[in-house]
Amino acid sequence: MQFGRTYEEFTVGDVYRHWPGKTVTEYDDHLFCLLTMNHHPLHMDSNYAEKTTDFGKNVVVGNYIYSLLLGMSVPDVSGKAIANLEVESLRHVAPTFHGDTIYGETTVLDKTPSKSKTDRGIVQVETKGYKQDGTLVCVFRRKVMVPTATYIKERGGEQPGRPELGEQ
Repeated sequence: MQFGRTYEEFTVGDVYRHWPGKTVTEYDDHLFCLLTMNHHPLHMDSNYAEKTTDFGKNVVVGNYIYSLLLGMSVPDVSGKAIANLEVESLRHVAPTFHGDTIYGETTVLDKTPSKSKTDRGIVQVETKGYKQDGTLVCVFRRKVMVPTATYIKERGGEQPGRPELGEQ
């Protein structure tokens, strides 16, 4: 399984479809709310959501959907990253509800060699998240600093920190 890409492996215009998707559960949503101290009743209180909101039910926290999509993109985009440099934009386009399944895809928008170090470059990507019915729910753009093949080779290959496992 590929885990990220070197600078040379990115081509402007390429689209990576992230697999598998993730069905968002009430537990996922509530755990994220608790971990981030987001106690808005729209996300946590089904009675409140049913009686006082346009949706009539709990809405999944948008930043969970963003985080989920970011994580889905790691094997295709940032698995070898030296650093995530910037999230340029983040838009929550439509609500996600408990039981929806999220799928993601990332498009390579641009790539530029580093101005200060020849062993890395900056890749700009846009990731989109869709529900199971094709509804666009989230879009974000980010810049990622990725290594060149030379950087990887000089540091011991693809998995330099992985120990050799022997027979027990």
